Amino acid sequence: MGTIPVIVLVLVLASLPIYFLFNSKGRFSLKFLAGKTKQAVPGLANQPKLLPYDLNTFSRATPSSKLPVDIKPQRQRYRSGKFNPLRSKFSKTIVIAVMIMVAVIAGNSVSAQITPSSPSLKGVPVPEPDNLAEFVKDKAAAIKLGKALFWDMQVGSDGVTSCATCHFHAGADNRSKNQIAPGLLRVNANGTENPDTVFDIGGLPNYQLKPEDFPFHKLADPNDPNSVILDRNDVSSSQGVTNTKFVDVVPGNAEDQVKTEPDPVFNVGGINVRRVQSRNTPSVINAVFNFRNFWDGRAQNIFNGVNPFGLRDPNASVVKAETPNQLNFVKVSLNNASLASQAVGPPLSSFEVSADGRTFQEIGDKFGRTNGVKGKKLPRKLAKKLFPLRPLGKQLVHPQDSVLGADSRWPKTGLKDKTYDAMIQDAFKSEWWKSNKLIQVDAEGRRTFVKKPDRSLETNEYTLMEYNFSLFFGLAVQLYESTLISNDTPYDRFVEGNTSALTQQQQLGKTLFEGKALCIGCHIGPEFTAASVSNVTKNGRIKRAPFPPNSPEDNGFFRIGVRPNTDDLGLGGNDGLFGNGQGNPLSEARLAQLGKFQVLLGENPTTLNPPLKPTETAVADGAFKAPGLRNVELTAPYFHNGGQATLEQAIDFYNRGGDFGALPRLNLSPEEKQQLVAFLKALTDDRVRYEKAPFDHPQLFIPNGHPGNSTKVTDDGTGKATDSLLEIPAVGKNGGNGTPNFLS
Repeated sequence: MGTIPVIVLVLVLASLPIYFLFNSKGRFSLKFLAGKTKQAVPGLANQPKLLPYDLNTFSRATPSSKLPVDIKPQRQRYRSGKFNPLRSKFSKTIVIAVMIMVAVIAGNSVSAQITPSSPSLKGVPVPEPDNLAEFVKDKAAAIKLGKALFWDMQVGSDGVTSCATCHFHAGADNRSKNQIAPGLLRVNANGTENPDTVFDIGGLPNYQLKPEDFPFHKLADPNDPNSVILDRNDVSSSQGVTNTKFVDVVPGNAEDQVKTEPDPVFNVGGINVRRVQSRNTPSVINAVFNFRNFWDGRAQNIFNGVNPFGLRDPNASVVKAETPNQLNFVKVSLNNASLASQAVGPPLSSFEVSADGRTFQEIGDKFGRTNGVKGKKLPRKLAKKLFPLRPLGKQLVHPQDSVLGADSRWPKTGLKDKTYDAMIQDAFKSEWWKSNKLIQVDAEGRRTFVKKPDRSLETNEYTLMEYNFSLFFGLAVQLYESTLISNDTPYDRFVEGNTSALTQQQQLGKTLFEGKALCIGCHIGPEFTAASVSNVTKNGRIKRAPFPPNSPEDNGFFRIGVRPNTDDLGLGGNDGLFGNGQGNPLSEARLAQLGKFQVLLGENPTTLNPPLKPTETAVADGAFKAPGLRNVELTAPYFHNGGQATLEQAIDFYNRGGDFGALPRLNLSPEEKQQLVAFLKALTDDRVRYEKAPFDHPQLFIPNGHPGNSTKVTDDGTGKATDSLLEIPAVGKNGGNGTPNFLS
């Protein structure tokens, strides 16, 4: 190098630390870089005065106000003399930062060296309840049961809607017609409900989404959050069932007896159309690694055998047969079971799978079987006999299905020689399903044990198997979903030592992901989410966020400014267990402040430094669970509102610092954005893309809107619109061609 370039280099290196020192964002960057260097260089970790920084404590969460306001307390502290830039620990921070800058300027790939790579997902244990053996007799049989229940269209009140209806494409949903909901979760500033029932996109339900509808928050310049030209609070999500009132089940009949109720929101010309969920559908693939599930975390880590709310619900109980003639109500508690907690939610949701008012006992009753003496179980009309439902009776099961193939009736529908009660008996211990008594429930909800009458069962009487159906459903679906792990991606192969598994562009994107782009603050570890069981177990359920400084927040939940807090409180809402929308906070930080943490969650709260105070403002309103990013290429649209249709749009969102003032700007170049996109695509497992085992599945018919458009549909004769059904063919273990991505 010549003399002049050297002088210029020295001046640049000397001036950059000074600039960073007197710039608030720069001070944060220096801390970030120093912490990263400390992690990478063991010798530096032994320096007692080096400023520590743990990536597990880094958060994107900030208040909805502008960033300069957020860091004002820090500036005041610096000006008051509590901050001394000449102290040795900060001087070392500057020295370390300069070292990094020198190396970068010299052309060395320092970021890749100082950023610790996450290990492959293959090395992460799959979370499982400690006491699973108290319930499950045969895990393979339970997985078989779970896969059948997950994909079976007969589970829904309409005999069409299954769990898989919203999770058939890379564990998510790629449908685009009748997939818009208005801002139904909107609240007033004081938290009271204020639903928005106006469809901003398309004007009415049954609208066919188009690429130009995205993003929902439109800007003249995607890098300038102030250049707003259009803002809409609609949600792109998944259609479920129409608005009906549950009347009864007909055991052995796929469709429940229901009464159509007028729907003031989801109708076209007064004809009910399928309702759409108020949040975007996340993928179930790798969801077993989440400590809590659902966007707002309401599916608890502890499964109570009944509903999503774990220990929060003091009345949740199942029945255990100490002997076939002695039944007892018991409370159960299975940890690492948020997938089971999640699984039992949708089958009772009047938006997703069920008619309003249905219970799990009645779902179990629907899957009745021959009793060998009196014919079939009957509803209230005792003379009517019905055949029992055949598992997957409406759907083809591929003869090479990795789980169900041996039981396939191909080319006929369903499973051969199988009934759901037989599958439950194969999978679960007998004390949870075998008894000579019934559980009788009266009109007031009082439950008593009675001897089995010598007649057909009334619908207010349940066998032990029927009564505990939620327990079987939740655990079986969890065990099936626990097999849906996408751990064979180019990224996994790269961190396992195959240096050619990632292209040069993807490697540069990986460096950005772990450094400048700050993605790793929320998407850490091989699970690519801070909401994972491993991260929460290691670092606690509550932590302190840097923005606002030291504010308490639930680990893995972040407020990133996708929408204003009042559009959807997310984690800031409550569990609704008191009725009328009332309940305890979903935020565990707020539970700790109220002194309810141990009672409702079963353990002591995380010890924070400084200690948590009841008067502190926890980051909860507008916060949502950080989703894992594996297969993100396949799971558009993005964010809890489904408001971004492409990875490029999502990265633009982060680059400009969010849409509602929650994040720092990243100042990524167009080239760097493409590098990030390329890296995110390296998180795709081709087994997921092409539906190879364990991601193979039975045939499925999914509602895909209704014939017609947003102004005209056809009444099917019951007050609801005729369905358009789309076939997803059965696929065996060797996979197929996959299904098209969203809007492709």
